[in-house]
Amino acid sequence: MDCTHKFRPSFDCLSLFIIFHFGPATGALTFFQNYCPTDANYTARSAFQANLNVLLLSLSSSTAAAAGFYNNTVGRSPNQVYGLSLCRGDVLPNNCQICLNAASNNITQNCPGGKSATIWYNRCMLRYSSTNFFSYYTTTQKFYQLDPSNETDPQVFNEHLGNLMNSLANAARASTRLYAAGNMSFTSFTNIYGLVQCTRDLPADECYNCLLNGIADIPNMCHERRGCKVLGQSCYVRYETFPFFNVSAPGVISLPAEVTNSTTANEGESSNTRRNNGRVNLYIIILIAAALPLLCAISFFCGRTKAALPRWKPLSLLIFNNRNQHEVRGAESSLFDLESIRIATDNFSDANKLGEGGFGPVYKGSLENGEQIAVKRLSRSSGQGLVELKNEVLLVAKLQHRNLVRLLGCCLESEEKILVYEYLPNTSLDKFLFDPLRRMQLDLATRFKIIEGVGRGLLYLHEDSRLKIIHRDLKASNILLDADMNPKISDFGLAKIFGGDETQGNTSRIAGTYGYMAPEYALQGIFSIKSDVFSYGVLILEILTSHKNSGYQGLSSEYSIDLLTYVWRHWTQGNALQVIDQSLVHQCQVQEVLRCMHVGLLCVQEDPNKRPTMANVLLMLNSHSVSLPTSSAPAFANHHGATNQSNVVLQRMEIPVTAKFSKNDVTVSELKPR
Repeated sequence: MDCTHKFRPSFDCLSLFIIFHFGPATGALTFFQNYCPTDANYTARSAFQANLNVLLLSLSSSTAAAAGFYNNTVGRSPNQVYGLSLCRGDVLPNNCQICLNAASNNITQNCPGGKSATIWYNRCMLRYSSTNFFSYYTTTQKFYQLDPSNETDPQVFNEHLGNLMNSLANAARASTRLYAAGNMSFTSFTNIYGLVQCTRDLPADECYNCLLNGIADIPNMCHERRGCKVLGQSCYVRYETFPFFNVSAPGVISLPAEVTNSTTANEGESSNTRRNNGRVNLYIIILIAAALPLLCAISFFCGRTKAALPRWKPLSLLIFNNRNQHEVRGAESSLFDLESIRIATDNFSDANKLGEGGFGPVYKGSLENGEQIAVKRLSRSSGQGLVELKNEVLLVAKLQHRNLVRLLGCCLESEEKILVYEYLPNTSLDKFLFDPLRRMQLDLATRFKIIEGVGRGLLYLHEDSRLKIIHRDLKASNILLDADMNPKISDFGLAKIFGGDETQGNTSRIAGTYGYMAPEYALQGIFSIKSDVFSYGVLILEILTSHKNSGYQGLSSEYSIDLLTYVWRHWTQGNALQVIDQSLVHQCQVQEVLRCMHVGLLCVQEDPNKRPTMANVLLMLNSHSVSLPTSSAPAFANHHGATNQSNVVLQRMEIPVTAKFSKNDVTVSELKPR
């Protein structure tokens, strides 16, 4: 439910005059509003409260030093708490600190016992929650504060206002701080001042969408007032007829008037025409907000990194010397110089080597500003490595989700092809899952968290991102884990983009990793979101059993049996719990495990039409009120085993049975089709 609120504080006339006509640009700290949902509460002196106290201390003490924005997570589930703090873009660090001290003190007083809350001041905002809200914008809770004065010429005022706010929204999207402020002349005596800002955990386009949503509320919610604030949890929009921000701060935009004042506009123009023209720009903004899915599909992303990253410049298109060069025309990303990468990785020393995949080794590095990075050094002789680099730069830079690994940039010097990612300290899932000792760190709750997180990342790729993406190489070694064991999907070198109403594609070059390929892809080259769902189902069963699908020795017999067949046999025989990792038995939540296994088997059905979408998968995993359909046998389950299965697949694809696959399950195996 969209909960919107109008907030009209009671002031005497003198107070109103001071606030609205001189404003708090450099004046005293002013409280605006707080939001205190009552759906979840914590008890006094609980672990959650202790974590919240630590979080609030970190937010109030670190934001000013972090250029006005800071987010943090404290504790572990179920007492984990997420929070962020943001100061207005023109506020000096000492005033930012004062505001956040007040916010961190007052938020628990104003919202006692709440597991989530948001508070707004004229200089800052602070938000916390027991659920992870980072990287997503929300518009379900907005508050409106109105200037008590009506504009005497609202039509022309709205036209100027629309021009100004639209320009600011575009400027904020292009800014690394997701902030813009500016003014425009309205009459010879009056200017309109506007400010827009987003929390900096948002991707640039998500920020833009959030701002458009707030701006679109102005005609209906601000009632033609001379000033209005739209306070959101993810973004903030405000306009006034006085300078409420520091107009001399860097980056303030000053726009010329594009329409005449009311006196001139009256000449030769009917009242009906003036009324229509007066609202045209704000209506255009509303239409833009309504057409966001289309805009997102055609918008172009310009990669950006933190200001502290060393020496970067626009990515030259000359590196893409191939027939697909038109795909990258105009693209930009962050290009690191080779010397910086050599210093960061100690000249690619073996001590910093994290592993090696099909396209080359991966190294840990540390930049001059202390930020840790992961450096993938692609093979110089690999033509496919250049294709992967192009795919990563053009695709991953456009995708922003907490369950997708973040690409920082690339390096192209001296025939080197290098990709630079965020560093994730726990490396990849396979390093834990298939190691007899390290898998003990994966308790049942962690495994469920990984399953759900990967599912959310896939759902974003398939349905929620600006582009429909098929990963094509989802596997345990391509799931990276951060310090809190949160999963992030990586390696988009084989990913394919679907446009418009496309639902499936066909390729003459089969590439991927054996054991995770859907049968229609391995045998016919047909791929779709359902081929990713198949790989995800294999991953679920591997996570529950701690065994690889390929070459799994499930039973003592004359042949090797694949994991899918082994799980299916036990499932149909009614003893499915025998196949799960036995270290989980003592902590086993029987219904949770069986439901998860059931979902995994639904995902690996041979007929892609019977497999669920990722939206349905997440619904089935999280809602016990949803009935699960009966699963049919997994692909190839009627064959004798994995060895025979391998022969059938390879013979049908005219590949020698002696063909070697990656023994470390990281290399991408390229198979020649029929």
